[in-house]
Amino acid sequence: MPAAEPAGRVRPADVERWLDELGLEAQARADRDGVTSWDLRLDGRRRFDVPVTLILDPALALICWVHFAPPIADAFRKSYRKLLRWNDEYPFVKFSLAEDERPVLATELPVETVDREELGLAIARSLAIADELLEESAGWLWIGGRIPDQAGRVSRGAPLLARFADQLGELVG
Repeated sequence: MPAAEPAGRVRPADVERWLDELGLEAQARADRDGVTSWDLRLDGRRRFDVPVTLILDPALALICWVHFAPPIADAFRKSYRKLLRWNDEYPFVKFSLAEDERPVLATELPVETVDREELGLAIARSLAIADELLEESAGWLWIGGRIPDQAGRVSRGAPLLARFADQLGELVG
């Protein structure tokens, strides 16, 4: 069974099959004007409950949209510099601000080349980056920047991260 449809023919059913094959489960699905989205809640190795939305526009791309943090409440200039620096340090993803000033981490996967493996790698990379930037983003995520005790928690994303570890290099080292 091929992992992808011919160029430009990725369908919602393909994405749902890929998620299933990757061991991931969407919490919700929405369809609007030919665009389909899925909401997931995923774990990295250190950062848990990362909200992720996958957005499929069959004519353009499959976008992995990570709701990286709540709206920024600190000095905007300082946060903006941090996002710009991260864009330079992590070339396969794009940090930006949503309309509500919430930091997001996005990966755009062209429909001509997207398949299960590309989707899985994009999600794994996003989770690994969220883990890597845990301390730097703690002030956005928790009051006082204090990271909650995660002792005893088991990452639901560990199998996905392990599956793509050789392609993530130092992000999982």
